[in-house]
Amino acid sequence: MKQVLAAFQFEGKVTDLRECTAGHINGTYRVTTDKARYILQKINKNVFQKPWEVMENVVGVTNHIRKKLEEEGKDPLCGTLSFVKAGDAYYFCDERGDYWRAYRFVDGDCFQSCDSPDLFLRVGRAFGVFQRQLADYDAASLHEVIPDFHNTEKRYEALENAVLDDVCGRASACRREIDFLRARKDDCSLLVRGLKEGKYPLRVTHNDTKLNNVIMDPKTGEGLCVIDLDTVMPGSLLYDFGDAIRYGASSAGEGESDLSKVCILPEFFAAFTKGFSDGLGGGITDAERAALPQSARILTLETGMRFLTDYLSGDTYFRIHHEGHNLERAKNQLRLVESIEEQMPVLEEIAKG
Repeated sequence: MKQVLAAFQFEGKVTDLRECTAGHINGTYRVTTDKARYILQKINKNVFQKPWEVMENVVGVTNHIRKKLEEEGKDPLCGTLSFVKAGDAYYFCDERGDYWRAYRFVDGDCFQSCDSPDLFLRVGRAFGVFQRQLADYDAASLHEVIPDFHNTEKRYEALENAVLDDVCGRASACRREIDFLRARKDDCSLLVRGLKEGKYPLRVTHNDTKLNNVIMDPKTGEGLCVIDLDTVMPGSLLYDFGDAIRYGASSAGEGESDLSKVCILPEFFAAFTKGFSDGLGGGITDAERAALPQSARILTLETGMRFLTDYLSGDTYFRIHHEGHNLERAKNQLRLVESIEEQMPVLEEIAKG
């Protein structure tokens, strides 16, 4: 750690180093100097096999946002992540071959769950502003750091391969879930094909729009800064909207095993939709707006598919806490899909604005 700390151009002398255990992907530490606070992270090479491409993406995107904030007379240290150089680069590779990066700590509130539509509206506005700030960024120039991350067609192929291989002999225990997904095979092409055919414009997408990835201003209650940018890639605005709804507009967390408690909350869907639209400032096409409810269904379907694929494959990707955990998660997400389908007329009316 001395080697790593010495590599970065921190302002002031390091006085404290503490590990943060909340994250699930990267190793994270809080660094305090006598002049500032920073976040130091070891990039997970199992997930991000080309860490230098991750850093090219995030530095390019944050520099672009920084210019917008400066033009608007806003503080860029609060409005976007500010990465620290290590020599001539924004990352450091240590003697073990591990990649590290550091950025200024952004002070504010971070919520793990959403207890009101009003909070979800403000989170939606923050993600909408993020999209607006990057509307003129060349999305095609970004590296695809996790290939086919939201390619629902490929996710479906992976599921069918996992069913065919059945390496753990688990397929017979989840026939209902497999049949549920097979009945919706054609739906897996809706967003992917629309993007390929130009129906939906290619945009910079965050790809992990959970509410805890927005730092909120404790004074105003509005979003300060969108964080956790490792999965920034080219994609569709619908990916970000759909995933945010999947996570934040459900009546229960994705770990809830009592399916009677799982449903979509239209009032939360309406709140996020309004906030997201306000943040975009009109920068959404008619085709994108019409597809907002379907994006919530498809992204939830995709997540359920991923949980089930991992369960069939022996729980090799998602961290589990007990036997059958990924199957429980899959059932949860597929129940949420059912609820979205049941409420689709209501959600479509809301999306019209």
